[in-house]
Amino acid sequence: MKAAQHTSYNKNNLTLNLTEIAKPQIKPNQVLVKVTAAGVNPLDNMISRGDVKLIVPYKLPQTAGNEVVGLVEEVGSSVTTFAAGDRVFGRLPLDSIGAFAEYVAVNAQALAKVPAYLTDEEAAAVPLTALTIMQALDLMGAEAGKTIFISGGTGVGGMAIPIAKAKGLTVITNGDGENAERVLSLGADQFIDYKTEDYTKILNNVDYVLDTLGGAETEKQMSIMKKGGQLVSLRAMPNGEFAKRMNLPKWKQILFGLAGRSFDKMAKKYGVHYHFIFVESNGRQLQEVADIFSKLEIKPSIDTVYPFEEVNAALDKVANGRSRGKTVLSFN
Repeated sequence: MKAAQHTSYNKNNLTLNLTEIAKPQIKPNQVLVKVTAAGVNPLDNMISRGDVKLIVPYKLPQTAGNEVVGLVEEVGSSVTTFAAGDRVFGRLPLDSIGAFAEYVAVNAQALAKVPAYLTDEEAAAVPLTALTIMQALDLMGAEAGKTIFISGGTGVGGMAIPIAKAKGLTVITNGDGENAERVLSLGADQFIDYKTEDYTKILNNVDYVLDTLGGAETEKQMSIMKKGGQLVSLRAMPNGEFAKRMNLPKWKQILFGLAGRSFDKMAKKYGVHYHFIFVESNGRQLQEVADIFSKLEIKPSIDTVYPFEEVNAALDKVANGRSRGKTVLSFN
């Protein structure tokens, strides 16, 4: 079967190698998925650069791709949740990625059934982002009736807003004013145009923050929170708490403890809790998302769909192009 693999960690060359490899054999707890679409993410380029090898040290060559959509072709002997022909999607388990291939063997617990109203390409835009939101809300211990600020709500917010609303939260976000109407239609209670308004002058006493921006914005977002508030960052720095939660070896816990210390100190200064997240596979959470989306018929924004053979153009688009939605590979 055809697969796109990275064969070396290289910060200056993110090109994957299109090659022929053996079709995978499934274990009793896995299903064999014939891939129909795959999401292309900044994470895929981060893996090629070697940026995440301290978190997940992949053995090279490694078939790339974290986010899959496809049809179940074969079911392992201990799997009862899926049958041949089911249309499924998922964020692949950290230790067994490989969505950029014609087939992938996946632990059944990583998958959920695709909502019928979504095309394969639309479905490929959902798992990674939606699970990030679900796991961030879990980490915050988010409670209905409280307030969340989702920074940069015109990007990740497209998924985060309806999920946070479905969980009973009051949602405030910011972004380019051109997108205000679309974002408010997703259920946001308040939209702040970052070009004309400063959210740090408008907001205070916020319970939770989903930081999608990182950099100097992380501290700014801490400043709008109430004491004891919970901030989860997708873009800042892993810390010791993160390394412990991911069950990383002791030496990595010490290393990440040092790397993330400035954010822990910053959080202490504002009397809030700082968390970093690296999204993991979770079919149960993804099924919950699928049910929320089916009820609301939410359509993810798609920027460009590339044929699988043009995987490197898709990765380049994610690395260097201005996107107005998800970049997707199609195997059809």
